[in-house]
Amino acid sequence: MAVLRIVPNIAVDDVRAAQEFYARLLALDPVMDHGWLVTLASDGRPRPQLSVASEGGSGTQVPDLSIEVDDLDAVLARARAQRLEIVYGPANEPWGVRRFYVRDPFGKVLNILSHTG
Repeated sequence: MAVLRIVPNIAVDDVRAAQEFYARLLALDPVMDHGWLVTLASDGRPRPQLSVASEGGSGTQVPDLSIEVDDLDAVLARARAQRLEIVYGPANEPWGVRRFYVRDPFGKVLNILSHTG
């Protein structure tokens, strides 16, 4: 048995606004669209993962989503250009990631990260 995919589902009132936000910030494209549910993806093929946590590390809250990107500074620049709330960071963490937390328009906290080593 192998888990092929884990897809977090975020409840929002405006699916199109959410689609636009994640497309602008993370360059995600729709791969399935039912109108009431849109699944967004990138071209990457990572292994499915699920994290459970009692805290977010470095004294932070547990984020709703952790999203690894290949160019953290580019996403940070997009977040700042969109005047999004940066909740934490950017910070170089002792466990080998550079990251920042940003709040999406729906109140969810996103942990945007890149591995440093």
